[in-house]
Order: sequence, then C-alpha cells, then structure tokens
Amino acid sequence: MQFAQVEQQLKSNDQLSTLVSLQKTAQSTQALGFVGETVVVDGANATLANGSAKWSLNVPKPATVSVTIQSTTGQTVFSGNYTMNAGMQDFIWDGKSANGNQWPDGNYKMTLNAQDTAGQAVAIPTEVEGVVNSVDITKSPPTLSVAEQEFTLDKIKRIVRR
Repeated sequence: MQFAQVEQQLKSNDQLSTLVSLQKTAQSTQALGFVGETVVVDGANATLANGSAKWSLNVPKPATVSVTIQSTTGQTVFSGNYTMNAGMQDFIWDGKSANGNQWPDGNYKMTLNAQDTAGQAVAIPTEVEGVVNSVDITKSPPTLSVAEQEFTLDKIKRIVRR
C-alpha cells in the first residue's frame, strides 16, 4: 500500500515538473514576441535619440520639481525647476544643456526632487518608453532588454503602437 502511494507521489512530481517546463516555454515564447515592440516600464533611464528623450511622470499632487538629467558617467547634462500639476505628464528633453550644447544619443538618467506647496517632499514615479531590443530566454523568467536595461515581463506597464 505504501509503495503505491510513493509511486503515485513520484508520478505527481513528474507531472508537476512537466507543467513547470511547459510554463517556462510559454513565457519564453511570449517574451520573444516583444522584440521590436515599444513598451513602457517603470524607470528613470531613457534613451536620447534624434534629439528627444521622454519620461512619463505620475505627479500625485501639485509640486515644484527640480529635474536633473545625468549621463551614464554621472555627469549632470541638464537641470531645471518646474511647477507641475497633479496627474500623468510627459517630460521631453531635447538633449541640450542649459547653455545649448547638444548631447550625443545614448542613455540618460532623470532624478527628481519635488516639494508640495507646504514644503513637504513628494515622490514622483517615472516611466520610460523604449524598444525591446532583445530577449534573454536563458534566464528564468526571461528578460527583455530595453534601453540597455533588463526587465521581466511583469515590469511592462503598457505596449505602445508606433
């Protein structure tokens, strides 16, 4: 009797392993379909291309916002202060410094320091849009490469048709 139960448990384990393997294959197949698609993910790093880098900001309440954009080496390439209303809004940077110098295409990081009308700190989540350049299906779960960063499928917030 006990031998039959052990044998049944081993069969169940084999079936479970098969289901897990099928799920991993389905995730890999799904991930491959994103190559070339434009997606939106949480993040502070955007790609400057053709004189434009775009971040989406989810401002929870009216705030005065100090925006700093840095190169991959940590050099500040742009900074400015803005008054922003509550809600989703785009921040598009033309790739120029305050003195008008054009920065080269590449990845840039945005840092925000915001305060409400009472002077209290306000956290403003940022999102970036980018093209999925590649998928690494050797990882579990698979990862998508967007703007030289890796994201799992669950990090994708939206897909944008271009």
